[in-house]
Amino acid sequence: MPEFLIFLSFLSVVLFFLFIFIIASLRRIGPSEVGLVTKRFSFKKLVNDDPIAFNGEPGYQAELLMPGLRWKSRLLYRVDKFPWVQIPAGQIGVVISQVGKPLPTGAKSAVYKKEFGNYSDVRGFINGGGEKGVQRNVLAPGSLVPIHPVGFLVITKYKVYGLPVSSEHQDVVGNSELKPELFGLKPSQLDLIRIEPSHDAEGKGIDLVGIVTTFEGSPLPSGDLASRLGGFEDLAEMERSGAEDGKVIETILGSKNLLHNNYQDFQAFLDNGGKIGLQHDTLLYGAYALNPFLIKVELVPMLIVNQGQVAVIKAYVGLPTQDTSGSEFKYGSLVRPGHRGIWQEPLRTGKYAINPHCYRAELVPTAILTLNWAEAVSQAHNLDKALKQITAKSKEGFIFHIDLQVQIHVADTKAPKVISMVGTMQNLVNEVLQAAVGNHFRNTIQSMPAIKFIETRQQVQEDALAHISEHISHYQVETKGIYIQDVVLPEGLVTVLTEREIANQQIETYKRQRESQEERINMEHSKGTADMQALLAKSKVEVDIKTNTANARKAEGEGESSYIMKTGAAKGAEVEAIGLAKAKGFKAQVEAVGMNATAIVNIASALSESKTRFVPDIFISGGNNSGVLEALAAKLMGSLGNTSGNGKGPVSEEKITPVPEEISISPVIEPLVTVPDINKDLQNEN
Repeated sequence: MPEFLIFLSFLSVVLFFLFIFIIASLRRIGPSEVGLVTKRFSFKKLVNDDPIAFNGEPGYQAELLMPGLRWKSRLLYRVDKFPWVQIPAGQIGVVISQVGKPLPTGAKSAVYKKEFGNYSDVRGFINGGGEKGVQRNVLAPGSLVPIHPVGFLVITKYKVYGLPVSSEHQDVVGNSELKPELFGLKPSQLDLIRIEPSHDAEGKGIDLVGIVTTFEGSPLPSGDLASRLGGFEDLAEMERSGAEDGKVIETILGSKNLLHNNYQDFQAFLDNGGKIGLQHDTLLYGAYALNPFLIKVELVPMLIVNQGQVAVIKAYVGLPTQDTSGSEFKYGSLVRPGHRGIWQEPLRTGKYAINPHCYRAELVPTAILTLNWAEAVSQAHNLDKALKQITAKSKEGFIFHIDLQVQIHVADTKAPKVISMVGTMQNLVNEVLQAAVGNHFRNTIQSMPAIKFIETRQQVQEDALAHISEHISHYQVETKGIYIQDVVLPEGLVTVLTEREIANQQIETYKRQRESQEERINMEHSKGTADMQALLAKSKVEVDIKTNTANARKAEGEGESSYIMKTGAAKGAEVEAIGLAKAKGFKAQVEAVGMNATAIVNIASALSESKTRFVPDIFISGGNNSGVLEALAAKLMGSLGNTSGNGKGPVSEEKITPVPEEISISPVIEPLVTVPDINKDLQNEN
């Protein structure tokens, strides 16, 4: 029984320690972590120089512990936790393999295969023939990958993931974190390569392109400056088929970057025949994940040909030079596009993403170009910045300073020949025009007196135009005009000319004053005559007015006299006729009723026709004063009663009959009526 208890106690202790061992061997791996397993001992040993064991050998194991609760014997294995590799947005991750086959001699990066993926399977990488060293593909922004920390180092902008196995790197890890500078990289090289418009100091936009240089690939053929996928054999084929220059230029300006995704698939670049060194094709606007160990990008301005310009191309790459200028052209050579040399066809208005290390463009203004031999410089092109005033000496030794303006024109079809002869437009101005224009004016002025130059300035200008036009026409350049802007005369000559001019002006002034006085005399004579003419005209008008007035009055008097004469005759005849008629009537009445009766009848008739009142309106009787007051009261009431029926005012004056003078009103007796003696009238008629 005691032995059984001892056994149970021993078993309990064993189980307790076993439980403790099991619990202690449980490993908790976080959600964004991996567990690197290191085997402490084994009867096997590593057979190659890889630091990772794939078949149970001691050391770093190929299998990683994924997130979760994992069990590994604490006695046999050690587990270290490492974070997943995370690439922030806008950055890349460069992968360096610490396992795999050695790189071939001369190689700088390892071959990439699609089965490698994002390097999360170290066993698949080894089995697929992966190589040690810098991997050609990079991890893209936003990647989150559980990468074996011993199999691969991943370099990002601010952190290096993984555990280095080299002794120099291990010493650094023991003291601090690994940094990109330890691997020869700057943090800025681990950003995406961005190609976008820039701005100059004045805020003006500048279009850019990316010039690519690769550090891996086969060497360039002898004599080649840059690598173009497939070489220039496609251009030779187009030329043999009779393609026009414009089509060839389009092919050259085209890009083969689609074959390798703009150098982002570096393995595809090499598989398609990419060579080490400068690349023919450029990168346009965009963001690119490029391996900084293998690719360098230089940003340069894009070629912009504005309206009124052409770009003459000097090609440093392409097919061998074949001159097409003809035997008459003695100044250099011209070639078809695609060959080395000066292209016979220039580039016209547009933007071109060409590599300036392969093709140099010389911009040639095709609009009229104005050049100033003066202190002022044309802001449009700045080609005349080295031109100064022309200094010349006259025959007498007077020194002149002349401001000159010359206008030239280069035809777009002749621009390649111009550049072939002079190299650049700046050379044309500084070496050809400056000498031709300056020497002509110096020779001309030196051969004539100063005064003659001043007097024949227009003729000198015309002669200069003819001479210089003929001279620079040999350079395929047209002269549109030469203009003498200003002439700075010597001080002594200016004094003499000024005094002479003042004297001439005084003489001219005296002449003008004399002419003015003569004109004044003529003016006064004309003015007097004009004034008298006005008075004469006025008197004539007045005579005409008075004559017309007298004639009018005479006509009016004659008319009035005739009117009065005829009117009087008519009225006399009327009176005579009325009188005779009345006499005849009176005579008939006398014969009929007698003289007295006729008189009475005519008196009554006259009284009735005259509407004269012979009966008083107010009769006053009595001899006291009250009769007068009664008469006034009656008169007042009568006046009030004479208003109209509507009560709006007195009766019209036509209704009031005045009292005849022959009738008098008396308060006592009736008025007497005086009757004319009709009998006497009748007797007088008889």
